[in-house]
Amino acid sequence: MIMDKKQFLFGLLFASLFGGIIAIGGYKLMEPERPLNQNSSEDQNVRFSNYTMDTSQVVIPQGLNFVFASKLVTPAVVHIRTVYENQRSSRGSQGPMDDIFRDYFDGQGRQQPRQSSGSGSGAIISADGYIITNNHVVDQATEIEVLLNDNQVFKGKVIGTDPTTDIALVKIDANNLPTIKMGDSDKIQIGEWVLAVGSPFGDDFRSTVTAGIVSAKGRNINIIREKNGLQIESFIQTDAVVNPGNSGGPLVNIKGEIVGINTAIATPTGTYAGYSFAVPSTLVNKVVGDLKEFGVVQRALLNIRITDVTAELSEKEDLNVVEGVYVSEVIVGGAAEDAGIEQGDVVFAIDGEKVTKTAELQERVALHRPGDKIQVELIRDGKKKSVYATLKNTLGTTRTVSSANNFSVQGAAFEDVSKKDKEQYEIEGGAKIVELEDGKWKDAGLEEGFIITGIDKRKIEGVEGLSALLNRTPAGSGLLIEGISKNGDKAYFGIGW
Repeated sequence: MIMDKKQFLFGLLFASLFGGIIAIGGYKLMEPERPLNQNSSEDQNVRFSNYTMDTSQVVIPQGLNFVFASKLVTPAVVHIRTVYENQRSSRGSQGPMDDIFRDYFDGQGRQQPRQSSGSGSGAIISADGYIITNNHVVDQATEIEVLLNDNQVFKGKVIGTDPTTDIALVKIDANNLPTIKMGDSDKIQIGEWVLAVGSPFGDDFRSTVTAGIVSAKGRNINIIREKNGLQIESFIQTDAVVNPGNSGGPLVNIKGEIVGINTAIATPTGTYAGYSFAVPSTLVNKVVGDLKEFGVVQRALLNIRITDVTAELSEKEDLNVVEGVYVSEVIVGGAAEDAGIEQGDVVFAIDGEKVTKTAELQERVALHRPGDKIQVELIRDGKKKSVYATLKNTLGTTRTVSSANNFSVQGAAFEDVSKKDKEQYEIEGGAKIVELEDGKWKDAGLEEGFIITGIDKRKIEGVEGLSALLNRTPAGSGLLIEGISKNGDKAYFGIGW
């Protein structure tokens, strides 16, 4: 009996320690890096409620089940296979997103001598073959194969991608395909039932349906990395089970409408451990519309750097509110400065929609195109104000941009380096001078055809990166320009900005 009691106590202690270890490991999700007039006012303090219940859009059918939605959407969910040539596998990785998504994207590309492969899911949104998936599913793929629910196989072509939201649009040559209707993620509520559909773990589990509820909205989990720091994360969080291979598959409501595209999971193990995250359908709709019309996303910017308001920040800055989005910096010459927004303002609504954190503000702005005017409601010195801002693009203008990305500044016009130039000069990217007039660039000795590949040892992959860097450069600064001349020689120039 004494021995039994000792064994019992030892077992109880071991179980407690083991449970603690699991709890600590499960809390550590994914931890990559983080990087952003008519006025009226009122003399009053501003307070926010934590949660507003609105049941007007929530319909629970009698005898709730998921049969209708499952039958409706599974024929339009596809399995995507990808192949990558040896330039990817030679790095021992599936590309720049591999480390981030390795626990979610079903890839087999590590240490392959010639080719690597991967797989994911997608949703057919038009009868003529347009398919939504994740950017990280098809990024840099040399071959894309789309397997339909009825076992038909098609070659896929990438129409466009958006690394800032991790969304891609793929096209197959087919007609009369089953489709899934896009829903409105703005109307979906916490606690509402949703289904995740896709191909976890590959071909053998195609068209798997799992159910859960919306656990949270507007989640920023710091998993998308974008070269210019323009990533947008305002995920729908759900406890519907997803696993490697579900990437790019739809998250649908019980009506069978897409409310999100499954993108990531929080996991200490590499497989489902409680929560998954989907890009909201309102944002997906905007991205897909841009890719179909322009071939590139029309990213609209308010040109401010922001952070969430916290109790500590509120006390430090005497904000008198504990929710909202704090403006830590206003970019010179940007949309916010033109509208009269100031450092220290707290934004609490965009176009009448409440925003309590940076992810929500970024999503609301990202639904627009350059040139659109938005209403920004803010608090300054304890008073409410309403201003109107005309959004600008990544190049600092209000025009739509082309896939070639043209940009002019200080007498020089630039465009993204072509595929031909990349191959000829063996470079990954850059900004090429296509027109040159009198100004700083010409005075420094640069000529038409020169390709800028770096500034002050910072890599320049295109005109977006060039524009972003120059916009952050204070007047009077000196810049070291690195690049390739027309004859292929590497050259350096100094320029005063």
